[in-house]
Amino acid sequence: MKKIILILLVTIFSYAESTFSDPQPTFDDPRKLVVRLYDADVEKTNHIIGTIYNILKEYPAETLKVVVITYGPGMRHIKKDGDANTIKRIQSLMEYDVDFYGCRNTMESMKWTEDDFIDDINYVQAGIVEAIEKQVEGFIGITPY
Repeated sequence: MKKIILILLVTIFSYAESTFSDPQPTFDDPRKLVVRLYDADVEKTNHIIGTIYNILKEYPAETLKVVVITYGPGMRHIKKDGDANTIKRIQSLMEYDVDFYGCRNTMESMKWTEDDFIDDINYVQAGIVEAIEKQVEGFIGITPY
């Protein structure tokens, strides 16, 4: 009997949906999230990527806008010669309309060009400034790690 109750409870809670605060996110008024990627550590970066996947799973399609801003050592993860698995995961996020921004200040200091990076990266002069401006525009800034 205890097993049946346990199975029933697990089943009920596994189908529980997230509840969203009012106003509910919609196509016209999505939740907006900005994530800063500034650490060279591959394990931390993959944790952040996993967190973004988890967030994307919870929101109905087209009700969430995610922007990832890379700067400093975090720029290494979007370089063509970066960790292959991490690059595949980043490109997968891009297919889910997650926008990635790269910092030109970092590129200039490291003597990197746009050719050094994977396709479809947006570039801004200062990554940290872009993170600030996104928050002024209503994006919520989080640090998943």
